[in-house]
Amino acid sequence: MPYTVINLGGVALGVGIILMYLIRWWFQEKRRWTALVPFVFAHLYGLLAALATFTAWSLLGIVTWAAIWAANVAGYAGLVWGVGGNAPNVTRGNPIVLTDGGFVVVFLFTLAFIALVKWAPKVPNGKLGAGAFSGVCLALSGSVAGVAAVPLGSAANMLGAGFTGTFG
Repeated sequence: MPYTVINLGGVALGVGIILMYLIRWWFQEKRRWTALVPFVFAHLYGLLAALATFTAWSLLGIVTWAAIWAANVAGYAGLVWGVGGNAPNVTRGNPIVLTDGGFVVVFLFTLAFIALVKWAPKVPNGKLGAGAFSGVCLALSGSVAGVAAVPLGSAANMLGAGFTGTFG
């Protein structure tokens, strides 16, 4: 099973990325709502990717594991060595498990994410990467950000049930 434990530093890093992009959106992107869409899509994708890592080893699970590990290390360094705080484990106790249909939705979102990175010239790849990274950081937390993953996972399962009912 991939490493699926997030510490407070990793969550703080994920929230910090959101704050940085909101400030960028406010001052540099002149509060155009369309400028937030790629970041929000990537953030939701990151949440789903992290949920997918709970039940199976996969290429996506390894990438997500690496992102969680990097967030934990960087966040720990920032909280403990940077400002003198602590970085306890804040992982949610009962992660939502995706159904087979939910995994179909994650797969389709993965293809859409790759297509955006590769073929959407007006969408900055850094914005997509930061959004996905922040989503991965927050999906496993026990806070409000982690609770947001529950309806997202349930929605993926529901959409996947419709997909498998239609094509299965």
